[in-house]
Amino acid sequence: MKPLRRIALLGFAAAVMVSIPARAADPSADEIVKRSLEAFYYAGSDMRAKVQMKLINPQGQIRQRDMTMLRLNPGKSGDQRYYIYFHGPADVKGTSFLVWKYPAKDSDRWIFIPTLRLVKRIAADDKRSSFVGSDFTYEDVSGRNLEDETHALARKEDLGGRPTYVIESKPKVVVDYSRRLSWIDRERWLPLKEEYFDARNEPQRTFVADKVEQKGKYWTVTARSMKNLQSAHRTEVVFQEVEYDVGLKQDIFTERYLRDAPSQWIR
Repeated sequence: MKPLRRIALLGFAAAVMVSIPARAADPSADEIVKRSLEAFYYAGSDMRAKVQMKLINPQGQIRQRDMTMLRLNPGKSGDQRYYIYFHGPADVKGTSFLVWKYPAKDSDRWIFIPTLRLVKRIAADDKRSSFVGSDFTYEDVSGRNLEDETHALARKEDLGGRPTYVIESKPKVVVDYSRRLSWIDRERWLPLKEEYFDARNEPQRTFVADKVEQKGKYWTVTARSMKNLQSAHRTEVVFQEVEYDVGLKQDIFTERYLRDAPSQWIR
């Protein structure tokens, strides 16, 4: 090959290589989980929603809970406030639940029991206990801390037509599960599925995002379910009338309003 022709070909090849954009590297597993927690638990400056929860036993019998959920991000520190008020049925009507969540330490949690006119503090080690008899834990409702687990990217795969990262997370201390697999949407960053495994590495619980909708600027899991694979009990939750950035104030998230629900927001 003549030298000039060889130089021309090499120059063309170099130009083609330069024109091909470098493929962006995948974010780290910690970054993926961090973005997922932000999308799932932190959308907007605040949030209000009506929530319907169905507890379904293995025989198909249903118990229903109707509630209002309020959530506030009071600043940029990662702190959050949650307030949940139960409208029904009669045996839980008037019960309210309050969480002060911190990114670097255990959350503070309280529950008001109207039949006793009692505000009870929920111990930090109860955060993985059942939330009002459901298959969700208190921690599932208000979220967990990124640093509570180690995270590794297991693989990438499609789930229901959505591209996802599959993340394996393992708790740093002994808890009720040994590891967790999460399918996280690579565009919207919401968790679409989670599988929990017990100490024998047997499937324990499965979370599914049954419906995802855009509410204002934010993609939101408006229907979700959790199934206990060992008891065959499951819980289905639907979020209705979801609103973000509605102007909630910090004084709502205090013991005063545990006992006396803020009627402006609880309706």
